[in-house]
Amino acid sequence: MPGSVEEFLEGKSIIELREIAKSLGIQKYSLLKKGELMEAIKNFLGSSEEDATVLEGIGKKEKGRRGRKKKSETAEVQQTFELKSEEQESKLEETEEKKEARLNEMENKEEDNIKEQTLSQDTQKEEEKTEKPVDVSLNEENKEESKVIELKPKKEEKREDKMQIEIPPELKELEGKVEIGGIGEGVLEIIYEPGGGGGYGFLRDDSFVPGPNDIYVSPSQIRKFNLKTGDKIRGPIRLPKENEKFAGLLYVQSVNDMKPEEVAKRTPFEDLTPIFPNKRIILENKNEPKDLAVRLIDLIAPIGRGQRGLIVAPPKAGKTTLLKKIANSILTNYDDLHLIVLLIDERPEEVTDMQDSIKAEIHYSTFDETPEHHIKVAEMVLERAMRLVECKKDVVILLDSLTRLARAYNLVEPPSGRTLSGGLDPNALHKPKKFFGAARNLKEGGSLTILATALIETGSRMDDVIFEEFKGTGNMELHLDRKLSEKRIFPAIDINKSGTRREELLLSEEEKAAVDAIRRALSNFGTAETTERIISMLSQTKSNEEFIRKILQNLR
Repeated sequence: MPGSVEEFLEGKSIIELREIAKSLGIQKYSLLKKGELMEAIKNFLGSSEEDATVLEGIGKKEKGRRGRKKKSETAEVQQTFELKSEEQESKLEETEEKKEARLNEMENKEEDNIKEQTLSQDTQKEEEKTEKPVDVSLNEENKEESKVIELKPKKEEKREDKMQIEIPPELKELEGKVEIGGIGEGVLEIIYEPGGGGGYGFLRDDSFVPGPNDIYVSPSQIRKFNLKTGDKIRGPIRLPKENEKFAGLLYVQSVNDMKPEEVAKRTPFEDLTPIFPNKRIILENKNEPKDLAVRLIDLIAPIGRGQRGLIVAPPKAGKTTLLKKIANSILTNYDDLHLIVLLIDERPEEVTDMQDSIKAEIHYSTFDETPEHHIKVAEMVLERAMRLVECKKDVVILLDSLTRLARAYNLVEPPSGRTLSGGLDPNALHKPKKFFGAARNLKEGGSLTILATALIETGSRMDDVIFEEFKGTGNMELHLDRKLSEKRIFPAIDINKSGTRREELLLSEEEKAAVDAIRRALSNFGTAETTERIISMLSQTKSNEEFIRKILQNLR
């Protein structure tokens, strides 16, 4: 004979206790721990030996056959408990209320969103249990199934709140399968490994240096959309998994602010046809007539779209200030030109000054960086510009300075066995020439304009050799004079040495006649006197148009 109910229950496992609770019709038994199950059963029955005998009979039947009880078994249980007195029934109702309150507290902690629904279902099922005790187990199982069905949409709502982004139509089928981390953007760098491997890429930030925030791009996406190094990619990203270092690009939304399908059909930069610049870039700002530097450049050395210009300057001649004025004039006068400023081997404070004064795309590598870093930034900027030109856009690069870029290549390039004067390796000039030679106006549309500074009179023989090598490659030269800057004559432009090849394609007939007349009239004067005279004449007029008209009137 068994002892009390407590002794009988302590010898049962939690699975057996759940079967007993299910047979007795105890609600939410699957949410209770072992101790709570024992307490619920004792409160439901009592602690006498007679109740223990009943439990033993139930346990044996459930041990032999687990599953849903037949109606005959539930009827036997019903007949056994109908012998209870009215006092025991009142006690049963009190224990039911206590148990229900405790279970409601647990329900509030775990699932606040479905509390009201489950409580309303519980109260309905209690009424059904008092009227039809045979259907207790069926109602219990139906309640659990309905709870599972209700939980699923709640989880989806939580996931959507977490993403907080609009899922593109192409990714609707991936929703819920991967964890989307928002929209990523960056400049693509394709990695090719020795031996023909690789072909994958990463989206870099503005510094073009590998970092933890880079985004992985698969080779299949690169092949599908004909992506190249330098393309600016935008699209939704997948957060990295446990064994991954980088986020992954899920889909390409745009390439260089264009549709991927349009970019995939572009013509490679090398296959485009270069022509002379024939569309002028006017630097004169109508709102600032006293800015004489850009007005003088428009007359003496006009700049066209696709110009390959060299600004030759000794130290402290004002080349950095002149670059800032040119950049701000381009930004003010033209919205369709994409301006990129590239600073190589410059001082950090000059970089900050450029960033504060020019609201454009600025890339830099200061003098405390390695030559490899100088080269990496310069090559990525060139690739970026070439990709934009392939999309028929007009790009302007202001490089400061071409001399220091050539010095960086000279330190990195393997020695060829021959050395020019100043310690310059001939092979080290090939890649800087490739950079500078990329500037061109294209017959198919688009252009790449490069204005680069070249240092002279630095006391270094290497700098003079670099300038001599690049001297004949440009089609526009602007010479700054140290003697003018020492006399505080700004802009310190040497008018006799400065000029543009085929300037008749850029200047009107009146402008060409006026500029030729000025050059002839001032050819007998020295550099300082010539520049001073022209600056004085420009300051007396409010625009170049008025200046040209005044010159032509004097010629007549």
